[in-house]
Amino acid sequence: MIFKRLREDIESIRLRDPAAHSRLEVLLCYPGLHAVTIHRISHWCWTRGARVLGRFISHLGRLFTGIEIHPGAIVGRRLFIDHGTGVVIGETAVIGSDVTLYHGVTLGGTSLHSGKRHPTLDDGVIVGSGAQVLGPITVGKGARIGANAVVLTDVPPGVTMVGIPARMAMRRSKDPEFCAYGLPGESLPDPVIRAIDSLRGQIAGLVERVTELETELHGHPTLGCARLPHLVGGEPTVPGTGPDHTRPVGKSPDQPALERETGS
Repeated sequence: MIFKRLREDIESIRLRDPAAHSRLEVLLCYPGLHAVTIHRISHWCWTRGARVLGRFISHLGRLFTGIEIHPGAIVGRRLFIDHGTGVVIGETAVIGSDVTLYHGVTLGGTSLHSGKRHPTLDDGVIVGSGAQVLGPITVGKGARIGANAVVLTDVPPGVTMVGIPARMAMRRSKDPEFCAYGLPGESLPDPVIRAIDSLRGQIAGLVERVTELETELHGHPTLGCARLPHLVGGEPTVPGTGPDHTRPVGKSPDQPALERETGS
């Protein structure tokens, strides 16, 4: 079984990495392949009760490859860990088939309880270098996590997540070709700029509406400015008690007397 999976892993790496020129090169020079193969052995020991032996084999694999996969993690078929240095996969992580992880990726836990505390990656997920996927969350089938993103919530299938914390940058209508580092070839829309553009559009609509209301007010037979003298001309005024029924804004009826007393 292990050798059958090994052949399958080698072929999947050749399909996803143009730098893989031969099967022998993949077998000898790809630490991700070595780490996955060692994990299968350590996981076999772990599931049969030999947990210390499983941890020790996993430890040797980390020393040999620079990749740490806990023997309790469940790993599907054709996992490709490219470059690999610094990858950490926690005990309760679950990884589907045809998943790709780049160097520096962490599938980590965010709690101290012994239950499910690490992520689940569905089939076909790609996680770019340096990305941190944390907690008992689920990354949906075919999702892409951009380099250095920090993912703390569930990710829907088929979306691309970027940023800290990760936000959805785009949703695919169909499965594209393989995306290196979890990012598509075309430029990604910036969600912040998109939100600002939306706000600018709303503000423009409000300004236009206010202009329309001002025009209607000036032309209205009962609400026009002829009936609202405190809105017309010169200094802004408010209704008062004097003969002209208005007074300047900010001045009280006793203001002239106070000015005479102070010599203003």
